Amino acid sequence: MDGVGSFGAGRTGSTLDPIAFAKQPQTILRVLSWIFSLVVFASIVNEGYVNMGSERLHCVFNKNADACNYGVFVGLVGLLACSFFFLLDYKFSSISSVKDRKKAVMLEVGFSGFWAFLYFVSFCFLANQWSRTTPDELPLNQGADAARAAIAFSFFSILTWAGLTVRAVQKYLLGTDMTLFTSEHMDGSAPAQPYPSNSPGGTTTGTGTAGSGVEGAADTYQNPPFTENNAAPTYQVPIY
Repeated sequence: MDGVGSFGAGRTGSTLDPIAFAKQPQTILRVLSWIFSLVVFASIVNEGYVNMGSERLHCVFNKNADACNYGVFVGLVGLLACSFFFLLDYKFSSISSVKDRKKAVMLEVGFSGFWAFLYFVSFCFLANQWSRTTPDELPLNQGADAARAAIAFSFFSILTWAGLTVRAVQKYLLGTDMTLFTSEHMDGSAPAQPYPSNSPGGTTTGTGTAGSGVEGAADTYQNPPFTENNAAPTYQVPIY
């Protein structure tokens, strides 16, 4: 796993390749979810309400305002959430703290799974209300295409958000690569480097081959070859 850090991201501070980022399955699913949410939201807002001979607008889904409101809510929040998580994915490798990365992944898992469920409810709710809509309630099929688009892209959104949930769960299970991150990185700080011992009794451990008989420790200090105890030779005057 060269170049892979905690929770599937690159090493902290590594340069992110925009082309490689755009080709990731998670990025593709995120863009598709953004487009599908935009279609659901825009279809209901633009053509989801019709005027039937009065100034009051009625929802095309069996005149049930709750159906239109629910579709607008799911589409708008899904649109904003896709934008937020897209930015989070792009900045994920710059997050140094493993705890913060874990929180971000857990947030993505929870939200993606929950929004896939809400889109499933949206698909069932809108399809049920559309099946109960009579042709008399929509003269000239006003808003019919928008209603079908909202239902269809609600179904597509179930698939994309479910895919994002699976990808987030895989990222969470990948966890932390302990060969790149030590326990000191859990709070985002760098590990402290030990200082060498300067005490006279300090030893240096070495590795030797088996059976060599070489000891693995050596004295830090050694006595100099010449000491002050060696007295200088005296000169004797010769006697004639």
